Amino acid sequence: MTPTYWNHNVHYQPLIIAAAPPRCGAALDVGCGDGLLAARLAAHCDHVTGIDPDQRMIALARNRCAAAGLDATFLEEDFLACPFGDASVDFACANTALHHMDFAAALTKMARILRPGGRLAVVGLADDRSPADWVIGAAGIPVNRYYKLTRGEGSSGAPVMAPGMSWAQVRATARRVLPGVRYRRHLLWRYSLRWDKPA
Repeated sequence: MTPTYWNHNVHYQPLIIAAAPPRCGAALDVGCGDGLLAARLAAHCDHVTGIDPDQRMIALARNRCAAAGLDATFLEEDFLACPFGDASVDFACANTALHHMDFAAALTKMARILRPGGRLAVVGLADDRSPADWVIGAAGIPVNRYYKLTRGEGSSGAPVMAPGMSWAQVRATARRVLPGVRYRRHLLWRYSLRWDKPA
């Protein structure tokens, strides 16, 4: 499915889609928003479930996937409170959603519900707290201007929240909760995590 708008979150959705394991059965999109990522994942996974506490976002997600005839289920619930079974999904992902909840608890739960050999992929944002953070962030300004000029910028209308953790805190927490996780910082003020659960 081709995105109908561009922003930083949409820009990094391909990282998550590319991380979906081969022969992906069940996938979970945590903080699914308007369902754009879930709809795109539906081409790679047998079934996608999206979860988000925002009623309006869930309605948009359901309408998007129903109109496209995609096999997706959407839950209007708090991810941390929702009783997902252990080892129940092959792929768990989140795009700029985990800073809306307890980060360590969210990663821990995502790892718990993954089947052995399953994969976790996260794109998120963090707060600049050091001179190095500001320098790295500044490098994205001209690239951001280029994309805005050539693609415009749109929004799903999802609730926005400032990150509460620094880049270093995110990296340290992810490495503590998910031993062996791959952490990368990206140009347009995002980081990514990728982790394979031991088989």
